[in-house]
Amino acid sequence: MKRAIVSVTNDLSTDQRVDKTCRTLTDMGFSVLLVGRRLPDSLRLATRPYSTKRMRLLFRKGPLFYAGYNIRLFLFLLFRKSDLLVSNDLDTLPANYLIHLIKRVPVVYDTHEFYTGTPELVNRPFVQGIWESIEKRIFPRLNDIITVNKSIAGLYHEKYGKTLHVVRNIPRRLTETGSFSRKELGLPENQKIILLQGAGINIQRGAEEAIEAVKYCENTVLLIIGGGDVIGLLKEKAAHPDYESKVMFLPKMPYAELMRHTRVADIGLTLDKDTNINYRFSLPNKLFDYIHAGIPVLASDLPEIAAIVRGYDIGMITGSHDPEHIARKIKEMLGDEERLARWKTNLAKAAEELCWEKEELILKDVYRKYV
Repeated sequence: MKRAIVSVTNDLSTDQRVDKTCRTLTDMGFSVLLVGRRLPDSLRLATRPYSTKRMRLLFRKGPLFYAGYNIRLFLFLLFRKSDLLVSNDLDTLPANYLIHLIKRVPVVYDTHEFYTGTPELVNRPFVQGIWESIEKRIFPRLNDIITVNKSIAGLYHEKYGKTLHVVRNIPRRLTETGSFSRKELGLPENQKIILLQGAGINIQRGAEEAIEAVKYCENTVLLIIGGGDVIGLLKEKAAHPDYESKVMFLPKMPYAELMRHTRVADIGLTLDKDTNINYRFSLPNKLFDYIHAGIPVLASDLPEIAAIVRGYDIGMITGSHDPEHIARKIKEMLGDEERLARWKTNLAKAAEELCWEKEELILKDVYRKYV
C-alpha cells in the first residue's frame, strides 16, 4: 500500500477540504497520514479512516511560525517513508518541495486561494514579496496543481502559464438521520436566525456590517459560529446596548455539529468584500454548507459566489455593504413566503448536484497516476 503524506498549517479540526481529500485518497487505496499543528484550543479529533499527527510548535504566528513549521515538517518528512506528498497552500510548499528534490517523491500542490493576494499580505508588501519569491521559484516546476474554482485557476494560468485542476470545496451528501431542534441546540425558538459561519471570520468579510444590520431587523438574531482574526472585536461591538440580545457567538465546532446548527437557521450570510483579488474570486465553504443545510443565501456580488446563487436561484445578492441595505435585503427575504418556498426547492436540487461524490471524480483523475 502506497503512503501519502498530506500537510497543512492548521490544527486539522475544521478543515473539511483536506479531510475529504484524505478520505478520497484512502478510498483509492493509499495509506494516508495528515500532518498539521496542535494549538492550545484545538478540538479533539474524531476517529478518522486515516492517520493524523499534530506538531507542537514554539511560535503560533508570524515569520518565526512559518519558518519553524517548515523546518519541523522538512525533518519529519525526511525520515518518513512516502510515495506521494500533498502540499496544501503555499505555507507548506517549501518543505514539501525540498523533500521532493531530495527523495524524488512526487508532490501535488493544492492551493485553496490566490495565496499572495490575501488581505493579510497585500497590505504588507515586504512579506508579500517573500511569499511571491517562494511561489515563483517552485510553482512553475510543479506538475499537478489543484485549486478551488475556475477564477483562481485562471489567475494562476495568467501568471505562470500553468493549467490547474479545479476541485471545489463541496460537502458530501448529508447522511445524518434525525434532526435537532433549536431548543436542543440552545438557540432562540421564536426569532428568525441569520447565520454567519466560518473558520476564517477575518477582516473585510462583512461581519461588522452584519452585526450593524441586525439592529434594524425586528425579532431577529445574528448567530456567528466559528473563529477568526476579528472575533474579539466583533464581541466587543456586539456588547454595545444597540445590539443587546441581537447577536450570539458560538466557537468553532466539529462539522457534524456545525451542520446541525446551520440547518435550523433561516438565512445564511456570505458577505466578503471586493477589497482584494483573493476575496473577489473566493468561493467560500460556507456557501455550500448553507446549500446542503437547505437555507437560503444572502451573498455579496462577487463573481464565483453570485454565479452559484443566481444560477441555482437559492437566495439574493446584495450590491452594497451598507448595514441598512443589508437589513432591507434580510427583511425582504424573510417576508416573501413564495420565494422562500421556491428557494427551498431549488436548494434541494442544488445540493444533489453540488456534492463531493461528483466533485471528487476530478480529484481521483489527478491521483490515479500515483496509485
